[in-house]
Amino acid sequence: MIKPELPKVGLLYMDYVLRFFDKSNFRGWPDKIEIITYHWGNDKTRFINEVRTKDIKILVGNIPATAYETFKEIAASLPGVRFIPSIETQFPNKSKENVTLFCNKYNLSQPKTRIFYDTQAGDTYFKKEATYPQIVKRSYGPSNYGGYFVHKVDNYKEARALFDKEKYIPMYTQDAIPLKDSGDLRVMLIGHKPVCAFWRYSGSGEWITNTSQGGSMSYENVPMNALELAVQASKAAKAEYWACDIAIDENTLEPYILECATAFAAFPYIRDWICQYIMWDLSDGRFRMPHVPLFSWEELGKMDPSVLRTLRHLYFAKYEPSADGAYWLADKGEYEMELTDMSIPSDAPASIEPPVKENALPDVVQHSCLQNSASTGMDVMPLFDFEVVTLTQLMTLYGMDDASAVRIKELIFMQEISTFEELSEYDFISKQQHQQWAKSFK
Repeated sequence: MIKPELPKVGLLYMDYVLRFFDKSNFRGWPDKIEIITYHWGNDKTRFINEVRTKDIKILVGNIPATAYETFKEIAASLPGVRFIPSIETQFPNKSKENVTLFCNKYNLSQPKTRIFYDTQAGDTYFKKEATYPQIVKRSYGPSNYGGYFVHKVDNYKEARALFDKEKYIPMYTQDAIPLKDSGDLRVMLIGHKPVCAFWRYSGSGEWITNTSQGGSMSYENVPMNALELAVQASKAAKAEYWACDIAIDENTLEPYILECATAFAAFPYIRDWICQYIMWDLSDGRFRMPHVPLFSWEELGKMDPSVLRTLRHLYFAKYEPSADGAYWLADKGEYEMELTDMSIPSDAPASIEPPVKENALPDVVQHSCLQNSASTGMDVMPLFDFEVVTLTQLMTLYGMDDASAVRIKELIFMQEISTFEELSEYDFISKQQHQQWAKSFK
Protein backbone atom coordinates (compact mmCIF):
# COMPACT_ATOMS: atom_id res chain seq x y z
CA MET A 1 0.00 0.00 0.00
CA ILE A 2 1.35 3.41 -0.99
CA LYS A 3 1.50 5.81 1.92
CA PRO A 4 -0.18 9.19 1.28
CA GLU A 5 2.16 12.06 0.49
CA LEU A 6 2.49 14.38 3.43
CA PRO A 7 2.25 18.18 3.07
CA LYS A 8 5.25 20.36 3.91
CA VAL A 9 4.78 21.66 7.46
CA GLY A 10 6.24 24.82 8.96
CA LEU A 11 6.10 26.04 12.53
CA LEU A 12 5.19 29.74 12.70
CA TYR A 13 7.46 31.53 15.16
CA MET A 14 7.87 35.21 15.95
CA ASP A 15 10.88 36.95 17.40
CA TYR A 16 10.54 37.58 21.15
CA VAL A 17 7.27 35.60 21.41
CA LEU A 18 7.11 32.41 23.49
CA ARG A 19 6.57 29.31 21.34
CA PHE A 20 3.52 27.12 21.92
CA PHE A 21 4.78 24.20 19.78
CA ASP A 22 8.14 22.79 18.79
CA LYS A 23 9.24 19.86 16.63
CA SER A 24 9.14 17.44 19.56
CA ASN A 25 5.35 17.82 19.67
CA PHE A 26 5.23 16.21 16.19
CA ARG A 27 6.86 12.96 17.27
CA GLY A 28 6.96 10.47 14.40
CA TRP A 29 6.48 12.98 11.58
CA PRO A 30 8.91 11.58 9.00
CA ASP A 31 9.63 14.72 6.97
CA LYS A 32 11.56 17.83 7.87
CA ILE A 33 9.49 20.44 9.70
CA GLU A 34 10.57 23.94 8.76
CA ILE A 35 10.82 26.90 11.13
CA ILE A 36 9.39 30.10 9.63
CA THR A 37 10.07 33.16 11.78
CA TYR A 38 8.40 36.54 11.45
CA HIS A 39 10.79 39.34 12.44
CA TRP A 40 8.31 42.22 12.86
CA GLY A 41 8.93 45.64 11.33
CA ASN A 42 8.78 45.61 7.55
CA ASP A 43 9.11 41.82 7.33
CA LYS A 44 5.89 40.87 5.54
CA THR A 45 7.31 40.51 2.01
CA ARG A 46 10.39 38.56 3.15
CA PHE A 47 8.21 36.24 5.24
CA ILE A 48 5.85 35.52 2.33
CA ASN A 49 8.78 34.81 0.00
CA GLU A 50 10.38 32.40 2.50
CA VAL A 51 7.13 30.44 2.80
CA ARG A 52 6.91 30.20 -0.99
CA THR A 53 10.57 29.30 -1.44
CA LYS A 54 10.34 26.47 1.08
CA ASP A 55 7.06 25.31 -0.48
CA ILE A 56 5.30 25.33 2.90
CA LYS A 57 1.72 24.09 2.70
CA ILE A 58 0.84 24.10 6.42
CA LEU A 59 1.80 26.82 8.92
CA VAL A 60 1.14 25.90 12.55
CA GLY A 61 1.10 28.47 15.33
CA ASN A 62 -0.77 31.24 17.12
CA ILE A 63 -0.62 34.85 15.98
CA PRO A 64 -0.35 37.54 18.70
CA ALA A 65 -2.83 40.40 18.75
CA THR A 66 -0.24 42.90 17.54
CA ALA A 67 0.33 40.95 14.31
CA TYR A 68 -3.23 39.82 13.57
CA GLU A 69 -4.03 42.44 10.92
CA THR A 70 -0.68 41.91 9.18
CA PHE A 71 -1.25 38.14 9.04
CA LYS A 72 -4.65 38.64 7.47
CA GLU A 73 -2.73 40.26 4.60
CA ILE A 74 -0.05 37.56 4.64
CA ALA A 75 -2.65 34.79 4.49
CA ALA A 76 -4.40 36.51 1.57
CA SER A 77 -1.06 36.50 -0.28
CA LEU A 78 -0.59 32.77 0.41
CA PRO A 79 -3.87 31.22 -0.77
CA GLY A 80 -2.29 27.76 -1.12
CA VAL A 81 -1.12 27.71 2.50
CA ARG A 82 -3.31 26.42 5.31
CA PHE A 83 -2.84 28.22 8.61
CA ILE A 84 -3.51 26.10 11.72
CA PRO A 85 -5.45 27.58 13.41
CA SER A 86 -6.93 29.58 10.56
CA ILE A 87 -6.83 33.38 10.60
CA GLU A 88 -10.61 33.37 11.05
CA THR A 89 -10.37 30.92 13.96
CA GLN A 90 -7.88 33.26 15.64
CA PHE A 91 -10.24 36.25 15.41
CA PRO A 92 -11.08 36.10 19.16
CA ASN A 93 -7.35 36.06 20.02
CA LYS A 94 -7.03 39.74 19.20
CA SER A 95 -9.27 41.35 21.81
CA LYS A 96 -12.13 41.03 24.25
CA GLU A 97 -14.16 43.03 21.75
CA ASN A 98 -13.57 40.29 19.18
CA VAL A 99 -14.64 37.62 21.69
CA THR A 100 -17.92 39.48 22.13
CA LEU A 101 -18.40 39.88 18.37
CA PHE A 102 -17.70 36.16 17.91
CA CYS A 103 -20.23 35.18 20.59
CA ASN A 104 -22.84 37.51 19.10
CA LYS A 105 -22.36 36.16 15.58
CA TYR A 106 -22.76 32.54 16.66
CA ASN A 107 -25.36 33.09 19.40
CA LEU A 108 -23.13 31.83 22.19
CA SER A 109 -24.15 32.62 25.75
CA GLN A 110 -22.12 35.43 27.35
CA PRO A 111 -22.69 38.08 30.03
CA LYS A 112 -24.40 41.28 28.89
CA THR A 113 -21.55 43.25 27.35
CA ARG A 114 -21.27 46.87 26.21
CA ILE A 115 -18.38 48.30 24.17
CA PHE A 116 -17.87 52.05 23.75
CA TYR A 117 -15.35 53.87 21.56
CA ASP A 118 -17.26 57.08 22.31
CA THR A 119 -16.13 57.70 25.88
CA GLN A 120 -18.93 60.20 26.53
CA ALA A 121 -21.53 57.58 25.58
CA GLY A 122 -19.71 55.10 27.82
CA ASP A 123 -19.75 57.52 30.72
CA THR A 124 -23.50 58.03 30.25
CA TYR A 125 -24.02 54.26 30.32
CA PHE A 126 -22.11 53.86 33.58
CA LYS A 127 -23.94 56.81 35.12
CA LYS A 128 -27.53 56.10 34.06
CA GLU A 129 -27.98 52.59 32.67
CA ALA A 130 -25.47 50.11 34.07
CA THR A 131 -26.44 47.68 36.79
CA TYR A 132 -23.70 47.07 39.31
CA PRO A 133 -21.35 45.40 39.87
CA GLN A 134 -19.75 45.71 36.43
CA ILE A 135 -16.64 43.85 35.24
CA VAL A 136 -14.37 46.16 33.24
CA LYS A 137 -11.59 44.71 31.10
CA ARG A 138 -8.82 46.02 28.95
CA SER A 139 -9.96 44.83 25.53
CA TYR A 140 -6.73 44.38 23.61
CA GLY A 141 -5.11 40.94 23.52
CA PRO A 142 -6.39 37.44 24.32
CA SER A 143 -5.32 37.37 27.95
CA ASN A 144 -6.10 39.37 31.06
CA TYR A 145 -2.41 39.08 32.00
CA GLY A 146 -2.87 37.27 35.26
CA GLY A 147 -6.09 39.17 35.96
CA TYR A 148 -4.31 42.51 36.32
CA PHE A 149 -6.38 44.11 33.52
CA VAL A 150 -9.79 43.00 34.77
CA HIS A 151 -11.59 45.12 37.37
CA LYS A 152 -14.82 45.04 39.36
CA VAL A 153 -16.60 48.35 39.94
CA ASP A 154 -19.54 48.60 42.31
CA ASN A 155 -20.85 52.04 41.37
CA TYR A 156 -20.46 54.92 38.93
CA LYS A 157 -17.87 56.69 41.11
CA GLU A 158 -15.57 53.64 41.00
CA ALA A 159 -16.09 53.25 37.25
CA ARG A 160 -15.24 56.88 36.60
CA ALA A 161 -12.12 56.69 38.75
CA LEU A 162 -11.00 53.51 36.97
CA PHE A 163 -11.28 54.99 33.47
CA ASP A 164 -9.68 58.25 34.56
CA LYS A 165 -6.69 56.21 35.73
CA GLU A 166 -6.43 53.47 33.09
CA LYS A 167 -7.89 55.32 30.07
CA TYR A 168 -9.01 52.06 28.44
CA ILE A 169 -10.31 52.48 24.89
CA PRO A 170 -12.64 50.91 23.99
CA MET A 171 -14.57 50.97 27.24
CA TYR A 172 -15.38 47.27 27.62
CA THR A 173 -17.75 46.26 30.40
CA GLN A 174 -19.88 43.27 31.36
CA ASP A 175 -22.59 42.56 33.90
CA ALA A 176 -21.01 40.59 36.73
CA ILE A 177 -22.19 36.99 36.87
CA PRO A 178 -22.84 35.73 40.42
CA LEU A 179 -20.34 32.88 40.30
CA LYS A 180 -21.26 29.42 41.52
CA ASP A 181 -18.90 28.52 44.39
CA SER A 182 -16.95 31.76 43.68
CA GLY A 183 -15.23 30.11 40.73
CA ASP A 184 -15.13 29.88 36.97
CA LEU A 185 -14.05 27.12 34.60
CA ARG A 186 -11.30 26.68 32.02
CA VAL A 187 -12.11 24.11 29.32
CA MET A 188 -9.54 23.02 26.70
CA LEU A 189 -10.58 21.20 23.54
CA ILE A 190 -8.94 19.36 20.66
CA GLY A 191 -11.03 18.54 17.60
CA HIS A 192 -14.05 19.87 19.53
CA LYS A 193 -13.58 17.33 22.32
CA PRO A 194 -12.87 18.50 25.89
CA VAL A 195 -9.50 17.10 26.96
CA CYS A 196 -8.94 19.11 30.13
CA ALA A 197 -11.22 21.17 32.37
CA PHE A 198 -10.90 22.63 35.84
CA TRP A 199 -12.44 25.08 38.26
CA ARG A 200 -10.56 28.20 39.28
CA TYR A 201 -11.58 29.55 42.68
CA SER A 202 -10.84 33.00 44.05
CA GLY A 203 -8.51 33.37 47.01
CA SER A 204 -9.66 34.31 50.49
CA GLY A 205 -11.16 37.80 50.47
CA GLU A 206 -10.74 38.13 46.69
CA TRP A 207 -13.24 38.09 43.83
CA ILE A 208 -10.92 37.37 40.90
CA THR A 209 -10.32 33.68 40.15
CA ASN A 210 -6.90 33.87 38.53
CA THR A 211 -4.43 31.50 40.19
CA SER A 212 -1.60 34.06 39.91
CA GLN A 213 -3.53 36.22 42.39
CA GLY A 214 -4.03 33.58 45.05
CA GLY A 215 -6.77 31.49 43.47
CA SER A 216 -6.93 27.69 43.61
CA MET A 217 -7.85 24.93 41.15
CA SER A 218 -9.98 21.80 41.17
CA TYR A 219 -10.46 19.22 38.41
CA GLU A 220 -13.53 17.71 40.09
CA ASN A 221 -17.22 18.04 39.25
CA VAL A 222 -16.99 19.98 36.00
CA PRO A 223 -20.63 20.41 34.85
CA MET A 224 -21.69 19.03 31.49
CA ASN A 225 -23.40 22.26 30.41
CA ALA A 226 -20.04 24.05 30.60
CA LEU A 227 -18.50 21.39 28.36
CA GLU A 228 -21.43 21.66 25.96
CA LEU A 229 -21.04 25.44 25.64
CA ALA A 230 -17.28 25.09 25.07
CA VAL A 231 -17.93 22.50 22.32
CA GLN A 232 -20.44 24.84 20.66
CA ALA A 233 -17.86 27.65 20.67
CA SER A 234 -15.10 25.38 19.33
CA LYS A 235 -17.30 24.23 16.46
CA ALA A 236 -18.37 27.80 15.67
CA ALA A 237 -14.69 28.81 15.53
CA LYS A 238 -13.78 25.73 13.44
CA ALA A 239 -10.88 25.32 15.83
CA GLU A 240 -8.36 22.49 15.80
CA TYR A 241 -7.62 23.47 19.40
CA TRP A 242 -9.47 25.89 21.63
CA ALA A 243 -10.05 27.03 25.20
CA CYS A 244 -12.97 28.72 26.94
CA ASP A 245 -13.29 30.42 30.31
CA ILE A 246 -16.85 29.86 31.49
CA ALA A 247 -18.88 31.25 34.40
CA ILE A 248 -21.77 29.36 35.96
CA ASP A 249 -24.54 31.57 37.39
CA GLU A 250 -25.10 30.42 40.97
CA ASN A 251 -28.82 31.27 40.73
CA THR A 252 -29.74 29.71 37.38
CA LEU A 253 -26.77 27.32 36.87
CA GLU A 254 -26.58 28.64 33.29
CA PRO A 255 -23.09 28.83 31.70
CA TYR A 256 -21.66 32.00 30.11
CA ILE A 257 -18.48 32.44 28.04
CA LEU A 258 -16.08 34.92 29.62
CA GLU A 259 -13.14 34.37 27.25
CA CYS A 260 -12.29 32.06 24.36
CA ALA A 261 -9.25 31.77 22.10
CA THR A 262 -6.62 29.48 20.60
CA ALA A 263 -4.02 31.22 22.77
CA PHE A 264 -3.87 29.60 26.22
CA ALA A 265 -1.45 27.96 28.61
CA ALA A 266 -1.29 24.16 28.39
CA PHE A 267 0.87 21.39 29.80
CA PRO A 268 3.32 19.81 27.32
CA TYR A 269 1.32 16.57 27.07
CA ILE A 270 -1.71 18.57 25.90
CA ARG A 271 0.40 20.29 23.25
CA ASP A 272 1.56 16.80 22.21
CA TRP A 273 -2.08 15.73 21.82
CA ILE A 274 -2.84 18.81 19.72
CA CYS A 275 0.01 18.06 17.33
CA GLN A 276 -0.91 14.37 17.22
CA TYR A 277 -4.40 15.49 16.18
CA ILE A 278 -2.90 17.78 13.52
CA MET A 279 -0.73 14.91 12.23
CA TRP A 280 -3.83 12.70 11.99
CA ASP A 281 -5.66 15.49 10.16
CA LEU A 282 -2.86 16.05 7.63
CA SER A 283 -2.01 12.40 6.94
CA ASP A 284 -5.31 10.94 5.77
CA GLY A 285 -5.32 8.58 8.75
CA ARG A 286 -1.68 7.52 8.52
CA PHE A 287 -1.18 8.73 12.08
CA ARG A 288 -3.41 7.79 15.00
CA MET A 289 -5.98 10.29 16.23
CA PRO A 290 -5.43 10.83 19.96
CA HIS A 291 -7.93 9.19 22.23
CA VAL A 292 -8.52 11.14 25.43
CA PRO A 293 -11.24 9.74 27.71
CA LEU A 294 -13.70 12.30 28.98
CA PHE A 295 -12.95 13.38 32.56
CA SER A 296 -9.48 11.81 32.44
CA TRP A 297 -8.34 15.20 33.76
CA GLU A 298 -9.79 14.27 37.15
CA GLU A 299 -7.13 11.56 37.57
CA LEU A 300 -4.31 13.52 35.95
CA GLY A 301 -5.16 16.50 38.15
CA LYS A 302 -4.27 14.49 41.24
CA MET A 303 -0.60 14.78 40.25
CA ASP A 304 1.54 17.67 41.40
CA PRO A 305 1.88 20.39 38.72
CA SER A 306 5.65 19.86 38.73
CA VAL A 307 4.97 16.31 37.52
CA LEU A 308 2.35 17.37 34.97
CA ARG A 309 4.84 19.83 33.45
CA THR A 310 7.22 16.96 32.69
CA LEU A 311 4.78 14.42 31.23
CA ARG A 312 5.21 13.97 27.48
CA HIS A 313 3.40 11.98 24.78
CA LEU A 314 0.76 10.60 27.10
CA TYR A 315 -1.12 7.72 25.47
CA PHE A 316 -4.62 6.44 26.17
CA ALA A 317 -5.81 3.26 24.45
CA LYS A 318 -9.48 2.78 23.70
CA TYR A 319 -11.24 0.42 26.07
CA GLU A 320 -11.92 -3.03 24.62
CA PRO A 321 -14.53 -5.12 26.50
CA SER A 322 -13.35 -8.60 27.44
CA ALA A 323 -16.75 -10.20 28.07
CA ASP A 324 -20.29 -10.02 26.73
CA GLY A 325 -22.16 -7.10 28.24
CA ALA A 326 -19.07 -5.22 29.35
CA TYR A 327 -19.59 -2.73 26.53
CA TRP A 328 -22.69 -1.41 28.22
CA LEU A 329 -20.75 -0.76 31.39
CA ALA A 330 -17.87 0.99 29.68
CA ASP A 331 -17.60 4.78 29.65
CA LYS A 332 -18.43 5.62 26.04
CA GLY A 333 -18.20 9.38 26.69
CA GLU A 334 -20.39 12.17 25.39
CA TYR A 335 -18.13 13.64 22.71
CA GLU A 336 -15.88 12.30 20.00
CA MET A 337 -12.85 14.06 18.60
CA GLU A 338 -13.63 15.05 15.02
CA LEU A 339 -12.21 16.75 11.98
CA THR A 340 -12.46 20.53 11.91
CA ASP A 341 -14.31 22.24 9.09
CA MET A 342 -12.25 24.55 6.89
CA SER A 343 -12.65 28.27 7.54
CA ILE A 344 -13.65 30.92 5.02
CA PRO A 345 -13.20 34.71 5.38
CA SER A 346 -16.89 35.30 6.13
CA ASP A 347 -16.57 33.17 9.29
CA ALA A 348 -14.95 36.10 11.08
CA PRO A 349 -17.38 38.74 12.38
CA ALA A 350 -17.16 42.32 11.17
CA SER A 351 -15.22 44.61 13.50
CA ILE A 352 -16.93 47.52 15.25
CA GLU A 353 -14.14 49.94 14.43
CA PRO A 354 -11.31 50.04 11.87
CA PRO A 355 -8.75 47.46 13.04
CA VAL A 356 -6.00 48.51 15.41
CA LYS A 357 -2.74 48.97 13.53
CA GLU A 358 0.04 46.50 14.10
CA ASN A 359 2.49 47.62 16.77
CA ALA A 360 -0.09 49.89 18.46
CA LEU A 361 -2.25 49.49 21.52
CA PRO A 362 -5.51 51.44 21.73
CA ASP A 363 -5.38 51.99 25.48
CA VAL A 364 -1.75 52.67 26.21
CA VAL A 365 1.12 53.68 23.95
CA GLN A 366 2.77 52.35 20.81
CA HIS A 367 5.05 49.36 21.09
CA SER A 368 8.77 49.76 21.39
CA CYS A 369 10.69 49.71 18.14
CA LEU A 370 12.83 46.76 17.19
CA GLN A 371 15.24 49.07 15.43
CA ASN A 372 15.41 52.81 14.83
CA SER A 373 12.79 54.60 12.77
CA ALA A 374 15.06 54.95 9.76
CA SER A 375 15.35 51.18 9.34
CA THR A 376 11.80 50.18 10.20
CA GLY A 377 9.64 53.16 9.36
CA MET A 378 8.15 53.14 12.88
CA ASP A 379 8.10 55.88 15.50
CA VAL A 380 10.60 55.61 18.35
CA MET A 381 9.13 55.06 21.82
CA PRO A 382 10.10 56.98 24.95
CA LEU A 383 12.13 54.86 27.36
CA PHE A 384 10.53 53.43 30.49
CA ASP A 385 11.80 53.92 34.04
CA PHE A 386 12.35 50.34 35.18
CA GLU A 387 11.73 50.88 38.90
CA VAL A 388 8.25 52.32 38.30
CA VAL A 389 7.29 50.55 35.06
CA THR A 390 3.65 49.45 35.01
CA LEU A 391 2.23 46.11 33.92
CA THR A 392 0.54 47.92 31.05
CA GLN A 393 3.90 49.27 29.87
CA LEU A 394 5.59 45.88 30.24
CA MET A 395 2.89 44.29 28.08
CA THR A 396 3.69 46.73 25.25
CA LEU A 397 7.07 45.01 24.74
CA TYR A 398 7.28 42.59 21.83
CA GLY A 399 6.73 39.02 22.95
CA MET A 400 6.11 39.86 26.60
CA ASP A 401 3.73 37.30 28.12
CA ASP A 402 1.54 37.71 31.17
CA ALA A 403 3.52 35.41 33.45
CA SER A 404 6.83 37.15 32.70
CA ALA A 405 5.35 40.63 33.14
CA VAL A 406 3.82 39.71 36.50
CA ARG A 407 7.05 38.04 37.62
CA ILE A 408 9.07 41.15 36.74
CA LYS A 409 6.65 43.36 38.69
CA GLU A 410 6.91 41.01 41.68
CA LEU A 411 10.71 41.17 41.62
CA ILE A 412 10.60 44.98 41.51
CA PHE A 413 7.98 45.16 44.28
CA MET A 414 9.99 42.83 46.53
CA GLN A 415 13.07 44.97 45.80
CA GLU A 416 14.98 41.94 44.58
CA ILE A 417 16.02 43.88 41.47
CA SER A 418 16.26 47.58 40.67
CA THR A 419 17.60 47.57 37.09
CA PHE A 420 16.62 45.70 33.97
CA GLU A 421 20.16 44.38 33.61
CA GLU A 422 19.71 42.32 36.79
CA LEU A 423 17.00 40.27 35.04
CA SER A 424 19.75 38.53 33.07
CA GLU A 425 20.36 36.43 36.20
CA TYR A 426 16.86 34.89 35.98
CA ASP A 427 15.99 32.02 33.64
CA PHE A 428 12.32 32.80 32.97
CA ILE A 429 13.30 35.07 30.07
CA SER A 430 15.74 34.20 27.31
CA LYS A 431 18.96 35.99 26.45
CA GLN A 432 17.35 37.15 23.20
CA GLN A 433 14.34 38.59 25.03
CA HIS A 434 16.58 40.33 27.58
CA GLN A 435 18.68 41.95 24.85
CA GLN A 436 15.60 43.16 22.99
CA TRP A 437 13.61 44.46 25.96
CA ALA A 438 16.66 46.24 27.41
CA LYS A 439 16.32 48.79 24.60
CA SER A 440 13.09 50.05 26.13
CA PHE A 441 14.48 51.09 29.53
CA LYS A 442 16.52 54.06 30.71
